[in-house]
Amino acid sequence: MAVTQGAITEKKASPMIDETSAAMLDNPIWSALTTEHAALALGGNKARRYPEEIGPLSGMPEQTNEGYDALAALVSAGDIAVLFLCEPPRVPAGWTLVRGGELVQMVALQPKMVPCAARDGVEVRELAAGDAPAMVELAKLTEPGPFRLRTMELGTFFGIFDAGRLLAMAGKRTQVPGFVEVSGVCTHPDARGRGYARLLMSWVMEEIVGEGKTPFLHAFGDNYGAIRVYEALGFQLRRTFELAAVKRQGAANRQQGTGPLKPAADLSGAPGQSRVSF
Repeated sequence: MAVTQGAITEKKASPMIDETSAAMLDNPIWSALTTEHAALALGGNKARRYPEEIGPLSGMPEQTNEGYDALAALVSAGDIAVLFLCEPPRVPAGWTLVRGGELVQMVALQPKMVPCAARDGVEVRELAAGDAPAMVELAKLTEPGPFRLRTMELGTFFGIFDAGRLLAMAGKRTQVPGFVEVSGVCTHPDARGRGYARLLMSWVMEEIVGEGKTPFLHAFGDNYGAIRVYEALGFQLRRTFELAAVKRQGAANRQQGTGPLKPAADLSGAPGQSRVSF
């Protein structure tokens, strides 16, 4: 996908992958929750989600009222479920839109990693459980998609520190057979422009490729600067999704369904910050 400052001017052909992988990637959250992350999944055949402390990512085999009913049993009143849909959202009664919008899915069949060496005297290392509060704090500031205290349990994360302060991070999120998602990519505003996103993504991609798997990711379709970074690392546009971040209503404020979703408030509660990936 070639981009300019204001618009996507050209969409390249989707990367060629086999039919089975294509089916998995066409519904990535559901696929992860029924394969590589099935042990973490809550729910059954109509809807599944990750535990609340890991995050709001949720999936359905298809968007139906029955699917939303099944998802409601997994989501606390007032909590959010995040869905990647292949069609415009159709939200039934009992749910309220929090955010919508276009996501792009990109796949790196021929990754182009940068040299994985620390720069500027900073520390680059794998993140551990004790780093989780700093990771959540950085995510709240920079909005790399939903991130909670146990999100790092989904896969390895790497971070860059300066004088003990976490400046940037990236890691793994959803996983399906043969593919691992690069996610949580974010850099503190004080440290942007130093190439930290490329460096950390390369660390994550190198690990994924070393496992014999292929990196993929998701980003907001209007995040042109980030998309250029991803293209430089070998990612190609594969397809788009409709983001549906929906809040389960309590019994006291249930109302009729909202119909087609429209972009609304940010998930993190910190509007206006730079969004890198989702």
